[in-house]
Amino acid sequence: MDSSGLTAGLLLTGHAILTPMLMVIVMIGGDFLAMSATTDRVRPSTAPNQWRIGRVMLTASVLGGCNLLFCVAVLAAGQSHLGLTTGHGLRTLAAVALVCSSQASFYVVRERRHLWSSRPSAWVVISSVADVAVIALLAERGLLMHALPACIIAAVLAAAVLFAFVLDAVKALLYTRLRLT
Repeated sequence: MDSSGLTAGLLLTGHAILTPMLMVIVMIGGDFLAMSATTDRVRPSTAPNQWRIGRVMLTASVLGGCNLLFCVAVLAAGQSHLGLTTGHGLRTLAAVALVCSSQASFYVVRERRHLWSSRPSAWVVISSVADVAVIALLAERGLLMHALPACIIAAVLAAAVLFAFVLDAVKALLYTRLRLT
């Protein structure tokens, strides 16, 4: 989670939203996915890339802002509708939301076209499944964090899948408007 996400969590709850242990768990899972990206099957550009760095930065900022909004919305829902507090489940919810939104973002940005345009490598899929399975198991069992019911974990995962398609549509719009394709 970047500093804006940690700041948003602090402002929303009045407490640090992730413990150091949760940060380590989230980062290690993300590292395996990032390393597996070297095996991915994304098609290369047909023409030399023109680095329009201002447009790329704008696109990255908008997509990052969308990711932040997703995580804040999950936290707000957990706090207001589920009655979770930082001491009882909200930190776990933040970690689950962060892992799931990171997965969604990865699949959106790995491909210039739509996220379903190319099939990811087996290692990417294995890393994704393992990352989500580990955080879900730890969260559901209450290992190294407060336990959350499986239905809440599944709801966050389903919301992240929907978020991936929304984020993909935002990316496609930005790529078209900013002529990044």
